[in-house]
Amino acid sequence: MTERLGFYRRVLESLLADGAIERGWRVLVVAGAEVDREAFAAAGFTDVTVTNLDPASGEERQDAESLTYPDDSFDLAVISAGLHHCASPHRALLELYRVGRFGLLALEARDSALMRFAQRAGVVDEFELTAVAANDFRAGGVRNTATPNYVYRWTEREVEKTIASAAPQRLHRFVYFRELELPVSVLELEGRARWRLAAAPLRLLTRVLPKQANLFAFAVFRAGLQPWMRDDSTLDEQEVRRRLEQ
Repeated sequence: MTERLGFYRRVLESLLADGAIERGWRVLVVAGAEVDREAFAAAGFTDVTVTNLDPASGEERQDAESLTYPDDSFDLAVISAGLHHCASPHRALLELYRVGRFGLLALEARDSALMRFAQRAGVVDEFELTAVAANDFRAGGVRNTATPNYVYRWTEREVEKTIASAAPQRLHRFVYFRELELPVSVLELEGRARWRLAAAPLRLLTRVLPKQANLFAFAVFRAGLQPWMRDDSTLDEQEVRRRLEQ
């Protein structure tokens, strides 16, 4: 997780500079840990609730796939490197969307040709064996069990289709961040260290083709209603007829 802290902080600072988020917002972090507290503290946020399925001291227990909060309970809902530990990453994403009044932020891995090559070459995990091994083979897998989770990686199109399916009555603004960061903790394992020699060529490649980078963050902000909706549940029939007659 510490490998992502710099990326995490840069994402928050960029969203703040853009005016997309505010330091005074009430923030929920799901599947959270110390890295989340560090990132938000460094960015100047003061109202951050950190939760986890297996909470540490001072954290609240929450299941990312079934949050107990009412709709719109927080201004922003956040998850970092947690969706791929869920049995249904899409369900967890939509729970964040449900409780985040203005939007959500997720930091995950991006699916790409380069990542699929790295997976076939044994450089990165398809199923997260390394995380389970790091937790003494007792946790770290799917829903923090000892069963290694499938590492679900995202694309921009997948994010947009998931949100549009869940909230077709609304318009949304999507903001994406991509960055290359070599998984040092994985590459230090026996038999994988030789791949660190590829660092410089990979950095050059991802500068030219940023969608091949492994780190991926996406923010989703609500941006009003579709033009054929009067409110969240009322269709504007006249507007639909007008569009169909064009």
